[in-house]
Amino acid sequence: MNLKILLPFQVFAEQTGVLRVVAETYQGSFGLLPQRLDCVASLAPGILVYETAAEGEAYFAVDEGVLVKTGLDVFISVRNAIRGSDLGQLHVAVEREFLSLSERERSVRAVMAKMESGLIHRLVEFDHE
Repeated sequence: MNLKILLPFQVFAEQTGVLRVVAETYQGSFGLLPQRLDCVASLAPGILVYETAAEGEAYFAVDEGVLVKTGLDVFISVRNAIRGSDLGQLHVAVEREFLSLSERERSVRAVMAKMESGLIHRLVEFDHE
């Protein structure tokens, strides 16, 4: 298979001759072999593993994103990714970088919702004047 990991601003990794890919979804781990039918999966922050005959297994910490398999091509589009060889360090990176980002995003979204509701309230008051 041909694997391409895409970030919003660059191609993070590109690999040919991939034997298998294992990614994490919100429902659990998701494995791909070359014969698998075409599919799309929503990825959760976690560890992505792929294997080649020449290099063996490679590990990436990835943020949430989308995996698309079409034929022998596998495209993974995520917000952020970190390459590593130590699974322990990658697991810590996922918890520290990607899961805390989600907490910050929730906080920002809550503040934005308050600002939007305040603006709408003022527009309604302005309309009644």
